[in-house]
Amino acid sequence: MYLKRVDGPRAVTLPDGMVMTRADLPPPDTLRWVASRKAAVVRAVVHGLITREEALARYALSGDEYDEWARAVAAHGEAGLKVTALQRLRNT
Repeated sequence: MYLKRVDGPRAVTLPDGMVMTRADLPPPDTLRWVASRKAAVVRAVVHGLITREEALARYALSGDEYDEWARAVAAHGEAGLKVTALQRLRNT
């Protein structure tokens, strides 16, 4: 079996004991960003699976867009990334 050489770890253990690998990340050509995919990218960066810069390049994200995702996850968890939740939170 051949493993592609990558910089950084291949897997990280999350605080809840789950193991996250690069295979758990959304594909680089993702166009439809649902809350779970956004949360997976933020989790990967926060726990050191990929760097912020790698996430921005891989998914063609702006720094502001990623930072908004990270703030929403920090403040409200994955639910904070849902469009309806964002609308509700902005109106309060």
